[in-house]
Amino acid sequence: MIRLLIADDHALIREGLRKVFRREADIEIVAEARDAAEAVAATRALELDVAILDFSMPGRSGLEALTQIQALKPNLPVLMLSMMPERDVALRAFKAGAAGFVSKESAAEEIVAAVRQVAAGRKYVSPAAAEQLAQGFGAPAHAQPHDALSDREFQVLRLIARGRGTRAIAEELSLSVNTVATYRKRILDKLGLRSDVDIARYVIERGIAG
Repeated sequence: MIRLLIADDHALIREGLRKVFRREADIEIVAEARDAAEAVAATRALELDVAILDFSMPGRSGLEALTQIQALKPNLPVLMLSMMPERDVALRAFKAGAAGFVSKESAAEEIVAAVRQVAAGRKYVSPAAAEQLAQGFGAPAHAQPHDALSDREFQVLRLIARGRGTRAIAEELSLSVNTVATYRKRILDKLGLRSDVDIARYVIERGIAG
C-alpha cells in the first residue's frame, strides 16, 4: 500500500485528488495539508511513501516545504503539483530535489502513474515537461528572463503580481520589510522592469501567475 500525503491550499483540488485515489486499491491518502507547515508536520508525524505538494501555497512555498521534508525524511519522494507552465515549475522542482512534477491539468491516470513511479524509486517527468526541458538544453543559460531569479525572488515576483504590498509580503513570508524591498529591487533589475505594474504585466503575459 502506498501511503500518500496531499498538500494543497485549495479544497476543490484536494477533493478531486481524493476521488482519483479512492479508486486505486494500492494507494491510500493518510494525510492532507492546506499549507507548508501542515505538510511538514504530517511528514514528521506519519509514515509516508509519497508526498504531493502544491508549488504555490500560502506562506512558505511548496519548494520550501520540499526542503524541510527532505531534511526530515531524505528518502521520501515528493511530487510537485502546479497550474503554471510545466517548464517553469519542473526545472525549479527538480533542481530542488523533487522526484517528479505533475500539472494540475494532467489526466487522473497520469497522476496515479506518477505516484506509483516515484514510490518505486524512479523519477517522473510528464511527456510535455520532458519535451520542454529537452528543448531548453540547446538554449542559452536563461531562456526566459525569470529563469535568472532565485526561488525566493520568483515567489516574491508572483506575490507582487497579485497586488501584495511590501509589508503584506513580509508578513506572509516571515521576512523583514527591508528584505522584501531588496528582493523587489533585484527582480526589477534582473527583468529590466521599472514598476509593480510592469511586474504584473510580465507575470500575466508569461502565464506564471499560478
